[in-house]
Amino acid sequence: MKKHIIIIAGFCAAVLMLASCSDEFLEVKNPTGEPLEEYYTTEETLNEALTSAYAPLHWPDWDGTAYNDLTVDGEIMGDDFWVGGANATDNEHWHKLFNFEGNGNQTLATLWGDFYSGIKRCNDAIKYAGWPGKASDNFRRSMEMQARLLRVYYYNILWHYYGNVPFYLENLALPYTAPQLTADEIYNQLLPELEEIIASNVLPMRWEAAESGRVSQAFAYMLYAEMVMYQNDAARLPQALKYMKQIIGDSSYSLNPDFADLWSENGEWCSESIFEINYNDDQAQRDWGDAAINAGGTVFPTLCSPNSWGGGEGWDSGNDGWGFLPVKLETYNMYAENDKRRDVTIWDVRGYTYTERYQDTHLWHGKYRPQSANNKDCPTSKNLNYNNNKRIYRYAETLLNAAELLLETGGSASEAAGYVNEVRARAGLEALTNVTLDDILNERHLEFCGEGKRYFDLVRAEGISGVTTEKATVKLVPDTYGYRTNSWTPSKKHIPLAQSELDADPTLVQNNY
Repeated sequence: MKKHIIIIAGFCAAVLMLASCSDEFLEVKNPTGEPLEEYYTTEETLNEALTSAYAPLHWPDWDGTAYNDLTVDGEIMGDDFWVGGANATDNEHWHKLFNFEGNGNQTLATLWGDFYSGIKRCNDAIKYAGWPGKASDNFRRSMEMQARLLRVYYYNILWHYYGNVPFYLENLALPYTAPQLTADEIYNQLLPELEEIIASNVLPMRWEAAESGRVSQAFAYMLYAEMVMYQNDAARLPQALKYMKQIIGDSSYSLNPDFADLWSENGEWCSESIFEINYNDDQAQRDWGDAAINAGGTVFPTLCSPNSWGGGEGWDSGNDGWGFLPVKLETYNMYAENDKRRDVTIWDVRGYTYTERYQDTHLWHGKYRPQSANNKDCPTSKNLNYNNNKRIYRYAETLLNAAELLLETGGSASEAAGYVNEVRARAGLEALTNVTLDDILNERHLEFCGEGKRYFDLVRAEGISGVTTEKATVKLVPDTYGYRTNSWTPSKKHIPLAQSELDADPTLVQNNY
């Protein structure tokens, strides 16, 4: 299943490369020499452009400049993990953001370039899809909608993290700047676009296995729910609920019976998977000293694992993790003893000896933990190329979204409990007879721990009436260990823009962080 469109991203990165040192980064050049209008005429060449638009999904974990894996980024500001690493200056931007003291020089700077590159490539793909040629109308329409949906997703990430960002739907001309919109304005631009994509009904609810990795109608539904729930957009919550029920009613999707199996290679693109970012150790092109945006595996299992491992637990001796994202003991203890998710979510190596790093707890990220089987076929640097796919949307989230949306829109509490209990039953837990919003957010906490969703759940809960405990102002406070000395406040919702971007475009306004 891994050998699909995304795996040729290295080739397309060469076709549509973005450099940052001159205006040439906005010029798409065809290596074969003929004009673009003559090159992008067939389904094969158009698919190259579309694949290039997908490629930036892979970049954040390591784009050759910084490690900004979205799982780490989404968890360091939450309440389940420490930052770790060698010391408090190792990837210092993470430590600063963890303590809510980031600034223009200590922020997630590379996400900006990664996802604006994605937006630029989507714009190109949309333009090429409209040119005359040999490709069928159905192919062009599908290509257009995939690229438009990807573009919304890229903006969605920028909107979540930065809030107030430049916005454009056609690639820029001199002086290569776009108006910076407020977070609310960005939302008001993206939702009509997303609604139009959904209404086109061009994309399938689920792609065939050979096409796994393409965005689908179910992906669009999940993205819609994520955005309107984060915005607390009461007018659109009923529609989000309808979309969740459409996924629930579709036989293509269901809970995978075994929670542990979800995180194995066999569990990738199972019935629970709505969208994953594919990584592959076979024929991996990523390597030290080579273009980090090449296709291949992910570095995340190396980032979030113990240093100087002596062997055991399926990970051979001589492997070297970098010690980021150690799990808090309180996180381990929040699970009931019989909760099957605990020992899958958290890799407990208390009792093993290795080189301890900063904030080490001997508890590590379990869902994406390193195993030698997951990079055995890598021909380049194995620590950069684990084949663990990154799960973005799962059917379990569909169920919990539906439960929350039911309560938010005055629906049946018993129906909401039914959705929550499906998730709890798989975890081996007893059913709940009634559920509150706090119950649902707590279930999300247990189910999605370590998947990069927790911080955003705590932030959006600030605007949800009826939530009492699962809020950022309650959870994101100084800790007794002294690592976090600042509390979260609403001004911390959006992280600082990078100083380099402010210097490049004097019209940009820094977030009031």
